[in-house]
Amino acid sequence: MTDDDGDFYLGTTSGDVLKVNTSSKVVTACGPQKKKFSMGVTALLLPKTGGLIVGTGEGTVALCTGSDFQVKKRMRVEGAVTSLTCRGRDDQFFIGTNKGQMYRSAYATFKEELVTVCHTEAVNDIVFPEGHSDLFVTCSTNDIRVWYTPERLERLRITVPNVTCHAVEVTRDGMVIVSAWNDGKIRTFVPATGEPMYEINNAHNLGVTAIAATSDCKQIISGGGDGQVRIWNIGEKTQKLRDVLKEHRGAVSCIKTNKNDKEGVTASLDGTCVIWDLVRYVRKQMILDNTLFKCVCYHPGEYQIITSGTDRKLWDYKEGTVTHVGVGHSGNITRLKICPANKYIVSVSADGAVLIWK
Repeated sequence: MTDDDGDFYLGTTSGDVLKVNTSSKVVTACGPQKKKFSMGVTALLLPKTGGLIVGTGEGTVALCTGSDFQVKKRMRVEGAVTSLTCRGRDDQFFIGTNKGQMYRSAYATFKEELVTVCHTEAVNDIVFPEGHSDLFVTCSTNDIRVWYTPERLERLRITVPNVTCHAVEVTRDGMVIVSAWNDGKIRTFVPATGEPMYEINNAHNLGVTAIAATSDCKQIISGGGDGQVRIWNIGEKTQKLRDVLKEHRGAVSCIKTNKNDKEGVTASLDGTCVIWDLVRYVRKQMILDNTLFKCVCYHPGEYQIITSGTDRKLWDYKEGTVTHVGVGHSGNITRLKICPANKYIVSVSADGAVLIWK
């Protein structure tokens, strides 16, 4: 809409831009005449500097002028353009896309600059490398991402199309990213480059839903949608199944081991947590509750375990009362981690957001 409310602009799925007079309700301009915008017009911005900025479904952002909306400048962004908005000083504007990307551009240069990125689907897990607070790893549908905390920037993206990563772990020596996928595979990658290392095919029949690595980096423990917990021996060139533990009747949601790797605990959506003897590979204890256990961890002293469900509350451990309620996520929180330096908390959610809390 123009400032005097005399005209407004419309974009169509066929790639046309229309200018309509509000008084007469008549189309006074239409374009482009020759080459329409591919995949439709998805966003419009009317800057005070003149012309009309058009965003399209194929990721093109164009500056159009004249009654026939001729394209004078254009740029390309990743994903379909979902929104265009100007900055307060009106010398810059921002572009949002359906790939979770936000760009900034000056009117004069009309060049895109990536400002921020995020996942486009639910974020399923988060992990800090041992002893490092400046980096953390998240996983979602189609990808694993490594983030640099001080600058809130994505440092690395590992893409595996058409599959979902349910869980991710970084080995204690920081040399391997271990990941669990819904196609039944365990995939590993080099943390610095994202290059694939090895895969364990058919690790679980109903997908791999949880993953952990022992502190000596010689074993991987996986949980599946079938409720089974499997221990894998990892050699320099081989990966062999060591044992299968069968107690859960629902998908395994989280796995943790204690410091000496002699004991582990698994949480499941069947409402059970099982503590395992990882020397004899037998059950030590089972905890039952009328809930969906989403995650579990050991108390620092390792004499208790702590479990969590799907609310967004922080509890005082000694008093058992709510001390904080986080407001920011629009979906269930799937994982929450405190950084090794205890400076902040990072939470991930079904809404695709990654939030850092002080």
